[in-house]
Amino acid sequence: MKKETIERIRRFSLDRDWDQFHSPENLAKSLVIEAAELLECFQWSSTDFDKQHVKEELADVIVYTQDLLDKLGLDADEIVNMKMDQNERKYPVDKAKGKADKYDRL
Repeated sequence: MKKETIERIRRFSLDRDWDQFHSPENLAKSLVIEAAELLECFQWSSTDFDKQHVKEELADVIVYTQDLLDKLGLDADEIVNMKMDQNERKYPVDKAKGKADKYDRL
């Protein structure tokens, strides 16, 4: 995400003095709630959905994710690359390509 966007997210909460409500637990709950609202966009159809509504719910997920990263002092690039390293070991291309099996069933 662009630095300007991250700063805008931070400034939004700071200007409203919302950090007092942003415990890691509250942010994680909010993130899951927003993810459920995103899923609701596809509840009855995976092809007939309101793309604008999807964008709004996905944005909420991203904002809460950034808030949680900040609260825990984490860097998105660092933790995503750490997880991708783990995933690459668990799902080697030669065993996982074209399959949806869990790593312990490859």
